Amino acid sequence: MVQGHIRETLDRLPGPLRAVSLCAGDGRDLLGVLAERPDAVRVQAVLVEVHPAIAERARRAAAGMAASVEVRCADAGDTTAYADAVPAELVLLVGIMGNITDADLARTIAAAPALCAPGATLVWTRGRSGGDRNGAVRARLAAAGFAELAYDVLDEDTLPAVGAARYDGPPASLPAGRLFTFRR
Repeated sequence: MVQGHIRETLDRLPGPLRAVSLCAGDGRDLLGVLAERPDAVRVQAVLVEVHPAIAERARRAAAGMAASVEVRCADAGDTTAYADAVPAELVLLVGIMGNITDADLARTIAAAPALCAPGATLVWTRGRSGGDRNGAVRARLAAAGFAELAYDVLDEDTLPAVGAARYDGPPASLPAGRLFTFRR
């Protein structure tokens, strides 16, 4: 589902495109799509991953791609790790929103407009265990200037939901400092 939203965004937004993926892991969401696209050369991507071995897997996967891909081994919770890579037309917050406190979630969503260029697509995921609280996430995104494009659940139980939203607000300034810390 995440890759489907990435494909749709690349199809919808012609011309040069900046992408940023926070907590990117090995980059398979974005890199898998870029590897299959003849127009990948127009994409400039920054992937941020804190774990060195996982970041190295992403670098190896990106090697030789037509897209310009930079993998940064850094803490995505700290905005200095990607301040020069935003605003972007495609922002991936996959695997973050269910692993941070409610206060960090609110701070991250409040800062999301600064990650996005006007008209950008933000793709996010969040688990639904312990009670599905994604309605609050969706409402916060709407209040921050995002129009929901899609919201899909993987099943009726506790598996993650995938959301995609278009940023319809004005340009915003990225706050300096920490947005979130993963709960252990």
